Amino acid sequence: MIDLSLIPPVFGYVIAGVFGAIIGSFLNVVIHRVPNEESIVFPNSRCPSCGAVIAFYDNIPVLSYVLLGAKCRRCKEHISFRYPAVELLTAALFAGVAWHDKLSVALPFDLVFASALLALVFIDAEHMILPNVITYPGIAFALVARVAIPLLTGTPHFDDIPSLSHGALEGMPLWVVSLAGALIGALIGGGSLWLMGWTWEKLRGIEAMGLGDVKMMFMVGAYIGWRLTILTIFVGVLSGSMVGILLMARQGQRNMQMLLPFGVFLGLGAIAALLFGAPLVEWYAGQFR
Repeated sequence: MIDLSLIPPVFGYVIAGVFGAIIGSFLNVVIHRVPNEESIVFPNSRCPSCGAVIAFYDNIPVLSYVLLGAKCRRCKEHISFRYPAVELLTAALFAGVAWHDKLSVALPFDLVFASALLALVFIDAEHMILPNVITYPGIAFALVARVAIPLLTGTPHFDDIPSLSHGALEGMPLWVVSLAGALIGALIGGGSLWLMGWTWEKLRGIEAMGLGDVKMMFMVGAYIGWRLTILTIFVGVLSGSMVGILLMARQGQRNMQMLLPFGVFLGLGAIAALLFGAPLVEWYAGQFR
């Protein structure tokens, strides 16, 4: 019998990264087809230029892109760098989540959540939409995870559970506290964005927040809880503002109506909060004790 304690942790991270690259190849299909309302199952992967079916040996994550010289084998049309970029980023993301969770019950749940976020980031960056076919199931998945993980582990895995295990929820089963945290997180995430957008529209007469962003933050808030959701919004607003300022400076104009895919910054903020948010929030909260 193999003693798992003798296996270096880095070996597990490498395996997670390889698996992530494979999932990244699937995410490329999602990113390309979902905005076009196409099936992600059928037909098989094809060249977007000539329609030729991509053979399995030409569909190896990253490696096939390099060996083919970034060109379709049949029509020689250039293949977008987005494909290997998604595969590499998913590989790095899976390795990061494995480092964060180790070999735990929460690991597959966090991997699914992170994959959904990455798909939303790239779809929003290219099409400026956040499809319901991802956000709606994502909300349902978050609620299931918030019940399943405490039931399976018996531990307060989610960051917000300790802060909610007092007052009205004191003495309640852990999964009930976790589910209540999901509802609070969803309301803070999606509700706060909806309120900001509604207020801006009333004051300026211009739509500032799409409902896609609101639904995405319902999903994020339900999964990571209210504390990390606040951090997500802070990071999203800060990074989005910085990019907007840099773009205005580069264009030499002050266009406050510049459209930016806010879901990109919220998605990246949520990933950062998932991996690094808990100790950061705890450190910040400790400054007021």
